[in-house]
This record gives sequence, C-alpha cells and structure tokens, in this order.
Amino acid sequence: MAAKKIDGKTVAAELRAKVAAAAQQWTQRHGKAPGLAVVLVGNDPASEVYVRNKVRQSEECGISSYEYKRDASCSEQELLALIASLNANDAVHGILVQLPLPKHINTAVILESILPEKDVDGFHPVNVGRLSSGMEGLVPCTPYGAMALIQSVHPKLDGLNAVVVGRSNIVGKPMAQLLLARNCTVTIAHSRTRDLPEVVRQADILVAAVGQSEFIRGDWIKPGACVIDVGINRVSAADGSTRLLGDVAFDEASNVAGAITPVPGGVGPMTIACLLRNTLVAATQSRGETLPAI
Repeated sequence: MAAKKIDGKTVAAELRAKVAAAAQQWTQRHGKAPGLAVVLVGNDPASEVYVRNKVRQSEECGISSYEYKRDASCSEQELLALIASLNANDAVHGILVQLPLPKHINTAVILESILPEKDVDGFHPVNVGRLSSGMEGLVPCTPYGAMALIQSVHPKLDGLNAVVVGRSNIVGKPMAQLLLARNCTVTIAHSRTRDLPEVVRQADILVAAVGQSEFIRGDWIKPGACVIDVGINRVSAADGSTRLLGDVAFDEASNVAGAITPVPGGVGPMTIACLLRNTLVAATQSRGETLPAI
C-alpha cells in the first residue's frame, strides 16, 4: 500500500490561520501589529524569493513586515549597527537575518548580536541552550514545522525510535532535541555513521536532512515508518530544466513507509508558518502575556 502523503501546505495554512486570528487579537489589545524585521544582504536569487514570501505571508497574517536590504559589500560593522537599531526598536518583535551571509561577514557574530527574545530563527546560543535544557524559548522554524507534521500522523510519540540523518545546528540537532522532549528514543546519524542503512531501518520516525538528493533509498525504510524529508535539492535534467528533489528517494520510499512528506509541498511551507508563529510568540512575551495554544 502506498504511503500517506503528509500535506505540508494544508498543515501550514491551518497554522497561519491560527496565527492570523491571534495576531488580530494582539493588535486590538495593543493598537499596533506584531512586527517582523527581515534583513537581506546581497542578491542571492533564492534568498530574494524566500524573503518576498516571508514578507507577503507576514502581511497576510496581520504582522507588520520591515524589510532591510543591503549590498553584498555591506561590512560586518554596518550590519551589526543595523541589528542594534532593530534590537532597540519597540515596533520590531522579531529579527531574521537571511542566510547565507557574504563570506566576509562572521555569521556567528551576527546571530549572537540579535537579542534572544527577538531571535525568531531560534539560532541564538541562549535559545539553543533553552531548547537543550527543556526550557521555553524560540525554536528553529524548520524543526518545529517538521515536528508539527510528525504529530499530524503520530499525536503521541512516547517510546518510538526516531533517527535524524544530519547533525546541523539549523535542523539536525534541534530536531533531535524536540523528539527527545516528546519521549522518543533518538539517534543522530551522519556521514561517519557505520552501516547507515541499517541504522535508518530501525526508525519508526525518520527525519532526513543531509542535503543530498535521493540519498536515502527505499530499502532503507522500515515498513510503516513516518518519513520527514527536509531536503530541498535543485537538480538539472538533460533538457536543461531543473526540478526539486528531497533527500529521500520518494517513489521508492512511498512503497514502504506509512507516511511521507513530498518535496516540494512538505516541510518547506511549514518553515515560514512557524516563523510567523515565533514572531507572535516574541510579541506576546514582550508584553508578559501568554500565547494561546497554536
């Protein structure tokens, strides 16, 4: 039997609707909308498209969006000065610096300069530490979205074996922490893992975040497993066209898995929806309020 396709577009739309309703209530209470500042340095085409989508969806959800574009020649000091001004701006509740940054700018320095309470990407060391310690904080958007998709299939995760393939600070490590917090038994696998296919075969829940198209094959998948494919790889075809592929060989895995996310249309739509939720969380916490359950 073919696997259930997990529709990230639908789950993301449901989350955005909840964010929009809560943002409207917040605006009515405070007389102004929650604010998100998006900083883009350089003119990377993929980043520009992503930023446009963030700005558009923010406005559709009733969140004020402030866009700051800087040339690729922008210095690290200039960027730090911009972030300092946004940290001090009460109308801005969330700050997102679009990655990657030009090579002459130290990404870690920039991310650490954002106030933790405005770090809607969840990358600041304080928020990383809070997640690791099981404390409240702003959680990286892609892992948070992936977790929402997992729980749309498995509302209760206690005791399930979860394998995360990939150990990045952006996806792999925070994903493992979220799964641990929900009482999964978690393995983080990576390029140095011995007998990776056999490790993957133990997974009731598999999260693939390796950045290599169709790296994980169908015969690696445990029958009935929930497969979350975080990979977005643009691959060229012989005719010169391109298409997006995930890290999992979708057609093969669909014949074995119980549920699987497609690429595109799976985890991708969740990332921006979770960014908007984080912005609302930051705005709510800035007033000492409690966010409704969304």
